[in-house]
Amino acid sequence: MATIIEARNLSKRYGSFLALDQVSFSLQPGRIVGLIGRNGAGKTTALKAILGLTPYQGSVQVLGMEPARDRNALMSQVCFIADAAVLPRWLTVAHAIDYVAGVHPRFDRKRAEQVLATTSIRRASRVGELSKGMITQLHLALILAIDARLLVLDEPTLGLDLVYRRQFYDALLNDYVDKERTILLTTHQVEELENLLTDVLFIDRGRVVLDAAVDDLPGRFQQLTVAAGKIEAARTLNPFHVRELFGRTIMLYEGRPAHSLAGLGELRTPSIADLFVAKMQVATP
Repeated sequence: MATIIEARNLSKRYGSFLALDQVSFSLQPGRIVGLIGRNGAGKTTALKAILGLTPYQGSVQVLGMEPARDRNALMSQVCFIADAAVLPRWLTVAHAIDYVAGVHPRFDRKRAEQVLATTSIRRASRVGELSKGMITQLHLALILAIDARLLVLDEPTLGLDLVYRRQFYDALLNDYVDKERTILLTTHQVEELENLLTDVLFIDRGRVVLDAAVDDLPGRFQQLTVAAGKIEAARTLNPFHVRELFGRTIMLYEGRPAHSLAGLGELRTPSIADLFVAKMQVATP
């Protein structure tokens, strides 16, 4: 199947600040990819380039189209929720549905109504009367009702409590299972997405520091809680990250077979959150 996104040497400057520095990656169909990085790492800038919302250097192809040149055609196949998505406060829920139905040819009104029926949102309510969580639910209902091939989410649950975040991702995952969708999302709640993502893309100061399928992580990374008296032996095997936790030494290795660490302590695959923290600390001078 054709690649959904192909970015090559993608760069972007804001004055003297280099937001993206020769970023290259590809996104395959039917994947859920987490674009993960600290504040100011370049995540939102990368999404804006992908959506044709900012000029850039390098090349980007999205669904075989160039985002800036083919933006109208592209947006018929792509849906986007921003971290600061705003609907007019005077707009009612019913009018929001009518509006999207009128402007988007791939909008399914029945599907939007089905999603909203699982919430406490009333059709007659104005946006200004809804909580932040309910507004996010409304955005999700409108987005999921559009038959798009690519869904782009920029911190979609920012500021929501745990209940709303769980409901959001449950609805998103159920929709993903029902349809052939590709999802690219940024988030700071890495721990909540451990079982959702198929791929991770770590970015730091405008550069990609890890691009991997989640299924490949166990064969590529090892986390060792070092046994007493084994610290020097473990260090000779060149861990890329070392930390102390409750008096115990934890080392992370990349490309080191598990059998080569046998007898040095307790081994496991690092979580995505632990791997992210380690990679960010290694990348920081």
